[in-house]
Amino acid sequence: MSRNWKGSQVLKIRDIETGYGKVKILHGVDLTVPKGGIVALLGGNGTGKSTLLKCVSGLLRPWSGTIEFDGQSISGLRPDRIVRLGLVQVTQSKDSFPVLTVDENLRMGAYTRSDRAGIAEDMDKVFEYFPVLKERRSQLAATLSGGEIQMMVIGRGLMARPKMIMFDEPSSALSPKVVSDICSAIGRIRDEGITILLVEQNVNMALMLADYGYIIRDGRVDIEGKSDTLIDSAAVRQAYFGGTVADLSKEIKNE
Repeated sequence: MSRNWKGSQVLKIRDIETGYGKVKILHGVDLTVPKGGIVALLGGNGTGKSTLLKCVSGLLRPWSGTIEFDGQSISGLRPDRIVRLGLVQVTQSKDSFPVLTVDENLRMGAYTRSDRAGIAEDMDKVFEYFPVLKERRSQLAATLSGGEIQMMVIGRGLMARPKMIMFDEPSSALSPKVVSDICSAIGRIRDEGITILLVEQNVNMALMLADYGYIIRDGRVDIEGKSDTLIDSAAVRQAYFGGTVADLSKEIKNE
């Protein structure tokens, strides 16, 4: 459940517009993430969630607007420079390296580092989060289950020793047991002091973890608020299980 919504803003997104070719996907998105907090970004398929993450991580250039991370403008920076600043995107499990072992996949996350002792320490920490990865460390990633691959991808992101992680639907298409394990791991990662932006379609999981939530529709932030307010709203349940985001907007404003 959410904690106090306080602290300096480590990520500031202001009036971001971008898209693909001539098709605009984001229409002036504003979003902030406080240091040490968890912010959930929610919305249906095709609403612009992943596009926003790509823009922040440097995979897609903003057409207009500003993005600041830890007090520095990162708008238009190359992805590797953004990673070196401490901002890492953890993608879905399909973005693993199937012909590499688990150990090699994890070490790919530390490609910007040269501190061998620190890398070994962080590898041990990943294995504490996900003990099954230690058992599988010599196996090719292609031989892992979907849940094990997702754990490995999260571990790879941690190997960069980030200040902030952006998760892109980490619970997608996974069993309830694996979702529970990943949910627990995300909470522990936050307790280690790492700031988190969580993009999810699992609304209950996201809002139970988060301090604050944004609901995006048609490339715009339609609703925002403390996660306690959003998760307790009947309109949220209606919007995701039979209602509309317009219904949600109306009810939240009346609460």
